[in-house]
Amino acid sequence: MRLPSLVFWAAVVSAGLKMCASSPDSIVDRSSKNLSSVPTDLPQTAESLDLSCNRIHRLHRGDFKNVPLLRALNVSWNGLELIDADAFLDTPRLNRLDLSHNRLMNLSAQQYLLHTGSLVVLSLAWNKFLNMTLGVEFSFLKELENLTLGAKDIRVGDFRNLAELKLQSLTLSLEEEQDYEAGSLMDVHAQSLHILFNKGEIILSHLIADALSLFVDVELKNLTGGYNILTTQLGEVAEIHTARLFLNNIQIDWKDLTECVNAALRTSISHMSSSDAAITKPPFLDTKETETSNMTSFTVREGVVKSFFFVQETMYNFFINLPVKHLTITETSIIHMTCPKKQSPILELDFSYCAMSDSIFSREESQTVVECETLSNLTKLTLRGNNLKNLQLLSKRLKYMISLQQLDISVNFFVYDGSTECLWPQNITVLNISSGGLTDSVFNCLPTGVVILDLQDNQISVVPATILKLKNLASLNLNANRLRDLPTCDNFPGLIEILLKSNSLHSPSLSKMESCPGLKLLDASHNPFTCTCTLRDFISFGIEAENNVGPTGIKLLSWPHGYNCFYPEDVRDSMLKGFWISEVSCNARVLAATILVPAVVLISTVFFLCQHYDVPWYTGMIWRWTRAKHRARRRQVRPEDLIGVEFHAFVSYSQHDADWVKNHLILNLEGPAGGLTICHHERNFVPGKTIVENIISCVEKSRRSVFVLSANFVKSEWCHYELYFASHQRLAMGLDNIVLVLLEPLPQYLIPSKYHQLKAMMNRHTYLEWPQDRGKHRLFWANLRAALQADLPDAADTQTLE
Repeated sequence: MRLPSLVFWAAVVSAGLKMCASSPDSIVDRSSKNLSSVPTDLPQTAESLDLSCNRIHRLHRGDFKNVPLLRALNVSWNGLELIDADAFLDTPRLNRLDLSHNRLMNLSAQQYLLHTGSLVVLSLAWNKFLNMTLGVEFSFLKELENLTLGAKDIRVGDFRNLAELKLQSLTLSLEEEQDYEAGSLMDVHAQSLHILFNKGEIILSHLIADALSLFVDVELKNLTGGYNILTTQLGEVAEIHTARLFLNNIQIDWKDLTECVNAALRTSISHMSSSDAAITKPPFLDTKETETSNMTSFTVREGVVKSFFFVQETMYNFFINLPVKHLTITETSIIHMTCPKKQSPILELDFSYCAMSDSIFSREESQTVVECETLSNLTKLTLRGNNLKNLQLLSKRLKYMISLQQLDISVNFFVYDGSTECLWPQNITVLNISSGGLTDSVFNCLPTGVVILDLQDNQISVVPATILKLKNLASLNLNANRLRDLPTCDNFPGLIEILLKSNSLHSPSLSKMESCPGLKLLDASHNPFTCTCTLRDFISFGIEAENNVGPTGIKLLSWPHGYNCFYPEDVRDSMLKGFWISEVSCNARVLAATILVPAVVLISTVFFLCQHYDVPWYTGMIWRWTRAKHRARRRQVRPEDLIGVEFHAFVSYSQHDADWVKNHLILNLEGPAGGLTICHHERNFVPGKTIVENIISCVEKSRRSVFVLSANFVKSEWCHYELYFASHQRLAMGLDNIVLVLLEPLPQYLIPSKYHQLKAMMNRHTYLEWPQDRGKHRLFWANLRAALQADLPDAADTQTLE
């Protein structure tokens, strides 16, 4: 597919992208399907239809009745010979039509165009047209902007039916045997003229003369020779109307190129450009260039030299010494650029995506490097995408460019360790060093007057505190770096906007922004935010910025859709705006108060209730009762140990406590509720025996000995004997047979030293306390009965054992 088709479908695709949004069937591709006629199953929603590279030889009326919304149609490369006059009657919206590369015969008989009044783009090149005489139907194409034609013979008057149209561009595809009459293009009113040389050589001087005198933009494409005709016409045309001259996809000798450029420099042409230029026969000696010119810009894109043997400096010298204001050489493999021989008028230089090295603009004389001093008028320099490596050395290369204001050195491979001083021109206000592989040290190698600084896509992890103070800096772009927190503005007092998109910000510290009083714009989107308590302030800041209620007045770009949680996993990809953590969870003081206050209240309440209802006493009594039951179940008493045992317990007490023993203790233990047999000295001591003998006998005949402890007990000598004998039996038989009942509080200091056994027992044994509250008596007696409850042997069993 050749250029007109490509241009046509570039416009179609651009419009088609908008169509896609409205309907999935708006773009239909039936190219290369071996079709012999227009398909009948086309969707009614089709707005763009490609029928190229088929075998459709004729378009009939009604072929497009099913696609009334059709806007773009491509029927190129079909061998199309005939189109019915009403073929496009059903497509009133058609604005792009490609009929190139077919077999249409007569440009003056294209009656179908009468129904295509909405056409904007029309291509009829590479058909079988013998002459360029356009029929009257062309005059009805009032909306036409881009027209592509081709015929072997072009004569005066062929374009008269275009005289009333205002075209943007006319493209002429020249045949191999082309004839052109001077003045034939006088009736064409178009901004630009594109001439495609299919033979590759200029042979029609009149066509070049008319092009230069009638059109503002002229493009000559696919040239391989005949440049002398172009050079001649540039010098001979009396009044050149062309302002921009384009030589694209050409092959040209260096001699022809320089002669053509010098000729153009002497004309009124303001811009000359060449794309896809292959230069042959490169120079070995310097080529003289025109010293003065009205040309403002010269551009070379994707240039290539077809020889390895030449002196590179001679070629560089020619371009750098051109008397233009804007010089652009891009996407061309040049590794060096020399310095102008004298003060250059160049204001802007663009060497993007070449192969420039650190030696740019310098030269070596007597083993000394001489820096360039003739580019002092330069205000803008672009060195994007080269092989520059030494940032400090580059600053030295540019130090004499005293007018330089804008510098783009992005997409290079810089190294700078901060150990040497940089020597930038002082007037640089816009600096782009993005994608340069730079680290934190770059802040020590910046022009002090910079206003707009682009450092995106580097390896910067922190903005150092000890850097040059950039008082004029207003915009700082740190997107796509490795920053973990917001930088301070201590060294950037005038900062207005800062861009931190796609860094490593987890929990930005808003306190850092307090040093940025003039900040108005912040972009921290697309960072791996950690949605925890530390992010609450930033989320609040974002919501306030969105609602324009924040005190700072800072606008947060891309909020809220560009701000999502990255961690924890359970909230990943959720928007920060919808994430919420309570104050209690994040404030340690509030959390402590929330937990401690209820806990203190609860503990105090429980303690008060326990004290009020004697819960500790009840708990202790239940514990003792449980232990007594447990010991009773676990105690294994041998039958021989029970020989002579007649009582459950022997009671030892002071005579002063006799009333309590008789009226309470014995009554509750021996009564119906107790069922125990108690050995009481008033009842069970044998007359005639001594007191000691009776004590020993009662102790031996009882399974337990109950001691009623009181202040009176420790004063009784006989109570001491009873305790002594009971303790002796416990040690002799290995039985835990002593039960202590504390009738009243008995501090240790009131117990005489001779009662050391009693002190030891009270420290080791749990004793029962007689409660003063009558409500607790039942539990007291239950515990005591549990401690004394045991089976006594029958008399028959005792005799058997004996």
